[in-house]
Amino acid sequence: MAGEEINEDYPVEIHEYLSTFENSIGAVDEMLKTMMSVSRNELLQKLDPLEQAKVDLVSAYTLNSMFWVYLATQGVNPKEHPVKQELNPLYGGVHSYSGRELERIRVYMNRVKEITDKKKAGKLDRGAASRFVKNALWEPKPKNASKVANKGKSKN
Repeated sequence: MAGEEINEDYPVEIHEYLSTFENSIGAVDEMLKTMMSVSRNELLQKLDPLEQAKVDLVSAYTLNSMFWVYLATQGVNPKEHPVKQELNPLYGGVHSYSGRELERIRVYMNRVKEITDKKKAGKLDRGAASRFVKNALWEPKPKNASKVANKGKSKN
């Protein structure tokens, strides 16, 4: 946006923010074009169930977020929009669009992250750990063994 003419219809102070926003919208548009170039079934066939869940969650979160932003940019309070009573096939019935969907999606995203983290966590070899601990511990000599060893030395 460098070298572009600044539009007089908005305050100069927000020009940088608007430029950043325009660049972000361009990036989102490119990502959407990429995602839309491959059919959903084709994409999901290449992924394991955990990756499929991630794609579904990110898609749902993105769509909900974008619609929320769209309503806000149109001067509509998303909490009061008629979509509030629309049927939503993702949730199986009537729902209220008050941002709770985004929170619910975040909860599921965190669950998927926990599952992913558990898969990445190292596995404990109990036998090796037991041997390691057993060999690392100090063991005192039995009292009888030291007396027997001392008596044997004094006789020589």
